[in-house]
Amino acid sequence: MRDTKDRIRHALSFEIIALLVVTPAGAWAFGLPLEDIGVVALISATIATGWNYVYNLLFDHAMLRLIGDVRKTLIVRVLHAFIFEGGLLLILLPFIAWYLSVSLLAAFLMDVSFAAFYLVYTFVFNWVYDVVFPVPQTPITQKR
Repeated sequence: MRDTKDRIRHALSFEIIALLVVTPAGAWAFGLPLEDIGVVALISATIATGWNYVYNLLFDHAMLRLIGDVRKTLIVRVLHAFIFEGGLLLILLPFIAWYLSVSLLAAFLMDVSFAAFYLVYTFVFNWVYDVVFPVPQTPITQKR
């Protein structure tokens, strides 16, 4: 299983790369000022960073308990990404509606658009991260 230092590197690199892509793209796509999307993106990224750390820790513990291994198959990666983004969508919806002074429906559509980007990004980023920084062997995975 990954250690705390690795989990922090994972969460921070995930969010920094995403911010560099999503802020200008979101401002362009929604026709909103870069500053407004930047604030939403930065606060959302801060919340998402905490969620990322907690979620991945809980997910790995659940995998370890249920199957005795934290290495993810393709199906598990897809499930992992969907659950992560669904939870984050529920957390961020009220903030987006409030900050941008838009209806919950408009905030939902905006958030779903961001979530669609992040769904693909989460899948690709985590796969690449696992290739660049492989999961260390644990006593349970070494027995297999």
